[in-house]
Amino acid sequence: MSTFTDPIADADEAREAIRGLAHATRSVADPTTIYPVLGSISAALASLTQSLHQLGDLHDGPSIRNAWINGDSRADAASSYRVAWELHRAAEMAHQVATAVDRAREIEATIAYESPAQQLEQSPHRPLPGRRTGEPVGSPGSVRDRGISL
Repeated sequence: MSTFTDPIADADEAREAIRGLAHATRSVADPTTIYPVLGSISAALASLTQSLHQLGDLHDGPSIRNAWINGDSRADAASSYRVAWELHRAAEMAHQVATAVDRAREIEATIAYESPAQQLEQSPHRPLPGRRTGEPVGSPGSVRDRGISL
């Protein structure tokens, strides 16, 4: 459970949650779950973007300037700026990924799937309307070849 105060514990929890999601999405039995999953991923990416910017801001601030690298004050400032730069850059990349996920989610919202109950009703041995069992599309006698009669 998130602590909202312990960044190490919350980062570890986020890592485990994303690992669990990676396993859970290996096979998705119900495609109607894709839309809400993409929504959660989008929200997580927004939070990741914010976290990376906040960590970058920390390196931009004076509190990190009190750190040192082998006693060289210029080296610590240069390293801190490099860390800040990379964190802000990563945050912008995460933002771009979130934008792409949002676009995918918008498109996903336009797709209609059969419910699992409808899928169960259709037996693999029952032909689809307008087709004969075992008859490939486009073969003689199929709906495509018969055309429309008026």
